[in-house]
Amino acid sequence: MRRPQRQLAASLLAVLALSACERAEPPDTTPPAAPTGLTAASGSATTVHVMWEAAADDRAVTGYQVLQDGRQVKEVPATTVMTDVTGLAPGTRHTFAVRARDAAGNTSPATPAVPATTLRATAEDREPPTAPRTLRATPDGPGAAALTWTAARDDTRVTAYDVYQAGVRVHTAPGTATTARLTGLRPGTAYSLTLRARDAAENSSPDSPPAELTTAPAPGAPPNTSPLALRAESAHGEITLTWTPPETGAPVTHHELHIDGRFATTVVWGTAPPPGRAAYTFPAQAEPGTRLTLTLRARLPDGTWGDFSAPRTVVVR
Repeated sequence: MRRPQRQLAASLLAVLALSACERAEPPDTTPPAAPTGLTAASGSATTVHVMWEAAADDRAVTGYQVLQDGRQVKEVPATTVMTDVTGLAPGTRHTFAVRARDAAGNTSPATPAVPATTLRATAEDREPPTAPRTLRATPDGPGAAALTWTAARDDTRVTAYDVYQAGVRVHTAPGTATTARLTGLRPGTAYSLTLRARDAAENSSPDSPPAELTTAPAPGAPPNTSPLALRAESAHGEITLTWTPPETGAPVTHHELHIDGRFATTVVWGTAPPPGRAAYTFPAQAEPGTRLTLTLRARLPDGTWGDFSAPRTVVVR
């Protein structure tokens, strides 16, 4: 009786193995499409800033390879569509291209190469530009924004403008520009953007006053439910937040505070919430000089939590 049982078990294993092979995903031999919209611009005597539009793949792009004069010099993850190529000689011309890579190691054709020439070296410059003024941001489609600003001043000249979101650079524009278009943003999402001017010696200006922006919602998406115009100020070891609660059709009695992406506390009004802008002060519980990123979200009338506000970065004082 034992022999037939062993034969039956072996047959079942063989069937299972065959089924597993039949279900196995075929190998990925299709390369991604080439990235588009490649630009390269020198912001200093030793650096070129390279940007491009995301590539598409039948499965997923996992990274980008940056080529300088036909040779790969950098590789960045798929979430990155801009990078600096550094360590270049002053006053030299180079060409740059980018290709996409997927998880199977397939690489796209390289983009057409674009030229850029590093700036010529100048006398030692330690004077940063002035901060750009009147930064404005307006939605430009569900995933994009248009920026305008007033030019900064410098004792030599401004060579680049860097756009920051929550302390992270997300875009660089030429020093002659006073407009820019940001892409790759999430529809219906709140952002707080700042701008810095930079000169050829890599001196950066102070941040411009922030520009608040909520991108246009995707077609058919629900209205924005994030707190608006979040502000943060630090003094004497305390942080004070002010914001405008979202329009929900009912009073917003609870807000949830997150610090550096982690839940910190729930702000609950003991009575009716204040009309107009709300305010909340709390101890920083961090060493002076520590940089914190703060976000808020509101509890909606149906008991669920709404969208997070645009991040606000504050330095503990």
